[in-house]
Formats: sequence, C-alpha cells, structure tokens
Amino acid sequence: MALKVELKPGEKLIVGETLITNDKQRARFFIQGDAPILREKDILLPDHAKTIAQQVYLAVQVMYLKQDITVTQKVYFDIIGQILEAAPSTRDLISDISTAILQEELYKALKLAKKLIEYERTLISHVSTSNAGVSAVRQHLGLDGPEGTGS
Repeated sequence: MALKVELKPGEKLIVGETLITNDKQRARFFIQGDAPILREKDILLPDHAKTIAQQVYLAVQVMYLKQDITVTQKVYFDIIGQILEAAPSTRDLISDISTAILQEELYKALKLAKKLIEYERTLISHVSTSNAGVSAVRQHLGLDGPEGTGS
C-alpha cells in the first residue's frame, strides 16, 4: 500500500537522502517502497539541535535516514549518557528509544525521541517556574535587596 503525502506550497519532504521541495501549489504524492520519509515538521537540522534531547533526536534521525544505526551510534551513546546523568527521570524514555533502535524500528525510535524533547521542555519549564518562585519568595521575605543582591 502506498503512503499518501500532501505537501503545502513550499513544504519540504525527505525521501531517503533526497530533499524534495514543493513548488507554489499544493501537491499530493503516493510513495511506495521502503525508503525513509520525513516531513518538514519532523526534520531537525543540526544547527537547530541546541538541547541534549534534540541531539538525541538528531542522532536517531540520521540513523533513520541512512537506515544504519552504526553511523551515529557512538554519538548516541555519549549523548544518552549525558542526559541520563542530568535527568535520571528520562531513563524509561531512553530505554524505549534504545530498544526500538536495537529492534531496527527506527521510525518508532524517532517518534519516541520526539517525546523525549517534549519531556525535556516540561522539565525545563518546571525548573524555570520554580526558580522564579524562589526569587519571588526571597524578595517577599526581604532576603533580596531591590537589585537582588541580598540584604
């Protein structure tokens, strides 16, 4: 069965290692075969992989597009070591991603890596919120001066 892909004007699609950019009109493609396919919304460029979870996603994305887990295997293991050290609560997601990779379910691993990015955002927002809350409480209690230097 063919995969139906509809592209908006100017939208990009990767099929295998080939980037396809749609022209000015909406287009519909029916793709058959086993080539890896990524829509523009799922493509992460190396310059945009700023966080550690995004770096995990990028490593898995390369594995998926090349259909070869060895191409970024060392990088992947280095990154997951860092993320597990920084955020042990990611262990289950990392385990699921790694299992999918080992079972050569690379698209599934990519989707799980996207969940890891979402989880990372949640962790970061909690830290930001709690830091702002601590600052507000310190200021309310008079522990910080007007410039935040302390009293």
